[in-house]
Amino acid sequence: MLDDLSIQKRAIIATLLAFIFFIGYDHFYLSKLKVAPEQNQTTKQAMQNSAPVAQGKAQSIEQPKVDYTKKPIVNIKSKTFEASIDELGRISAFILKDAIYKSDEGVSFNLVDPSFSPLPLEIRFSDSELNKKAFEAPYSTSISSADLTTGSKTIVLTQELGDITIVKTIKFNSNGSYELDVKLNKDVEYFITPGMRPNIIVDSYTVNGLLLRDSEDKLEIIKDGKVEKGGEDYSGIDIAAAFDRYYTTIFYNFDKPFDVVATQHSNKVNQLFVLAKGSFKTNGFIGPKNQELLKSISPELTDVIEYGWFTFIAKPMFSFLSILHNYVGNWGWAIVILTLVIRLVLFPLTYKGMVSMNKMKDLAPKIKEIQAKYKNEPQKMQAQVMQLYKKHGANPMGGCLPILLQIPVFFAIYRVLLNAIELQGAPWIFWIQNLAIKDPYFVLPIIMGISMFLQQRLTPTNFTDPMQEKIMKFLPLIFTFFFMTFPAGLTLYWCVNNLCSVVQQLVVNRIFKKDKKEAILEKKQ
Repeated sequence: MLDDLSIQKRAIIATLLAFIFFIGYDHFYLSKLKVAPEQNQTTKQAMQNSAPVAQGKAQSIEQPKVDYTKKPIVNIKSKTFEASIDELGRISAFILKDAIYKSDEGVSFNLVDPSFSPLPLEIRFSDSELNKKAFEAPYSTSISSADLTTGSKTIVLTQELGDITIVKTIKFNSNGSYELDVKLNKDVEYFITPGMRPNIIVDSYTVNGLLLRDSEDKLEIIKDGKVEKGGEDYSGIDIAAAFDRYYTTIFYNFDKPFDVVATQHSNKVNQLFVLAKGSFKTNGFIGPKNQELLKSISPELTDVIEYGWFTFIAKPMFSFLSILHNYVGNWGWAIVILTLVIRLVLFPLTYKGMVSMNKMKDLAPKIKEIQAKYKNEPQKMQAQVMQLYKKHGANPMGGCLPILLQIPVFFAIYRVLLNAIELQGAPWIFWIQNLAIKDPYFVLPIIMGISMFLQQRLTPTNFTDPMQEKIMKFLPLIFTFFFMTFPAGLTLYWCVNNLCSVVQQLVVNRIFKKDKKEAILEKKQ
């Protein structure tokens, strides 16, 4: 039978291993396929010929085998982006102009990959003959260029398909949002898409795919590669987004929700279509998943920034982090202050847990004596141990509670700092010039590992199981390995958190030692 002290140690180890499991699961298992621009022709053709099919609601839409790349007919410029519309009435390029949205080589990010079909605002008809014509007949345009630096601009695109006329009216705004009004002179069924997810930041840390929100504010995340064979259909959707780690393309309509069809390419990347018939209106957006930007367009769009299981903690935590940033003017120092605030809030429980662990260490010899004395009487042994705990005010699980409480907080911060595009290009101090990427010299991960090792040395333990002791000794090394590839912002949080734990443990140990000496002196007197 396991003694209570052993249970405590095992609970602590299990809690720490939960951190490793969560990080490892995100890092290795949830990795998504990155589709490179230099895809081979077979993959490109497979993408182009793919069609949304959904449980009888949508017919198979076959993409005709034609040259998918079309020349631009409208060029759009604003202070924050440049875009183009091609002769099939689709957004064929959307290039961000801000300096933070550039690759290491200084190339501006294009959120629309021409080889990554379907393109935003692309229409596919259920009727195969009509669909073939739609990819052959070019659109005409009311204007060939639009300058958004002076305000919004409206573009009218027209396509003649025999006895069917399509008119797309698009009002572009300088923040990347737009209003789309599609009119057909006949009630013909078709599918229109906000486009494939941006192909910029597709990594193993975060989820990439589709996000759907219905009119009851319920969210559904469809990870790349997780759409049922044959497609899936959804109704009453007011936000439909395709996204990678930092960027998104969205259709949203809060007044008149629409029906959505989700399908999957042969390369495991999801695609998104809205089912329409005749006239169709929606609002749209292409750009970064920046909280303030999305909120300025519509507060409800911030739902596109998804934080996973602990969203209810992560959202207010990011809001508080933003307030700190507005006050100190540096995201790195805002993370440091946030960590200190969290430690202060949790300090009463942490303090009690540390004191409890010290008491448990002192009681370990007496517990062993009881175990030896009553080894053949487990019930009596348990009663004696509990009586000992009560007498000395010790709680066998007291040391675990603070760690357990920190798990949702850590996971929430983990998601916030991974998904916050606000950290892109944001410097902290000296060598940390971008909190969204790993520490280039691994200084923070190494400090974090050393602080974790010191914390272990200072934390009272009395292992009887050699395997448990080995696991604990290797944890700092394992965590250092994981955090070497993590964004510097996340590593900074965990590093400061560990340093706080070291300081707190030193203070508690000193207080406990002092109280113990005073108790001994009182007994002598």
